Amino acid sequence: MPVGFIYSNETYALGYNIYSMKTNLRSLSKTELIQFIEQMGQKPYRAKQIINWLYKRLANSFDEMTDLSKEFRADLEKKAYISNLTLLQKQVSRDGTEKFLFGLEDGESIESVVIPNTKGEASYSLCISSQVGCAMKCLFCRTGGLGLKRNLRSYEIVNQVISSKRLIGKGEITNIVFMGMGEPFNNFKEVRDALMKITELIGYSKRKITVSTSGIVPGIKKFGDEGPDVNLAISLNASTDESRTMIMPINKKYPLENLMKACREFPLAPRRRITFEYVLIGDINDSSEDARRVTSLLKDIRAKVNLIPFNPVGSSTGLKKSSEGRVLKFQDIINKAGITTMIRKSKGSDISAACGQLKAGYK
Repeated sequence: MPVGFIYSNETYALGYNIYSMKTNLRSLSKTELIQFIEQMGQKPYRAKQIINWLYKRLANSFDEMTDLSKEFRADLEKKAYISNLTLLQKQVSRDGTEKFLFGLEDGESIESVVIPNTKGEASYSLCISSQVGCAMKCLFCRTGGLGLKRNLRSYEIVNQVISSKRLIGKGEITNIVFMGMGEPFNNFKEVRDALMKITELIGYSKRKITVSTSGIVPGIKKFGDEGPDVNLAISLNASTDESRTMIMPINKKYPLENLMKACREFPLAPRRRITFEYVLIGDINDSSEDARRVTSLLKDIRAKVNLIPFNPVGSSTGLKKSSEGRVLKFQDIINKAGITTMIRKSKGSDISAACGQLKAGYK
């Protein structure tokens, strides 16, 4: 039986339901699932059938697995279960963005966001979470105010993809971004395992997945060595150590010199670039001098920049949006330095689904 952890004063056996004493099939790797099925006296090809139901056909119950015999399904019901997220709330923005509040097995909750793509009908990008809450305390982000409650398990991460795909019906999720609640590299193993399932079992292209970090330098190095070859994004947000430490306290531990060195050493496949995200905050990090310093920081890095106008997260922060003129000037300076720079239009702000707004209004 897996080791139990204490969450909310209850023993929560990860990947194992202590109330039903059943094994969660979505907690198992492909190899572990084959072994589990063989221990039930079944042939290995049965595991492949189950994997297809779990990850391709998005089954949430054994009754849906109609190519398995009734006897086998009954046996599975006795020994296993399929973990699912509970939809607690769904909000729809006027721009088509959908935000899902999902309940977890231990009573905690997370949010995922489905964002309409600019190209194609019923085509979406999915923003998923890697932790319950976040410990980074970035100035512009509401999630950081919650603090870190716990890491998500790999199956809880994967279940956000599966649940969101079921909820949008005929729509297609084309891209997945780890830009929701939490710092992915502070939950490295579970994020890595989830990425393996998303690419190998669900079947997403590695080029269609992006993992964003606030700048955990050892995590960047480890990700380059051990992680699947998905896209890397760095939440930069400042051009000097002084301003970045104020905006993002993690900079005190991993200052810009160390962060940029890790980015220069990151192994990039041909024609791949690191995305640098930059939240523009009025009169704090949005000057022309800031833009010129950003171009210097990114020298010799295969990079592109996403500029993100600040999204309000409450009246108490005292932060304000950059003016449109400053945003355009910032973009122009970096573009002229030969670095592709896009202004990312925030979607879902009316339902607190935009960058930095997740879990606003919830405890």
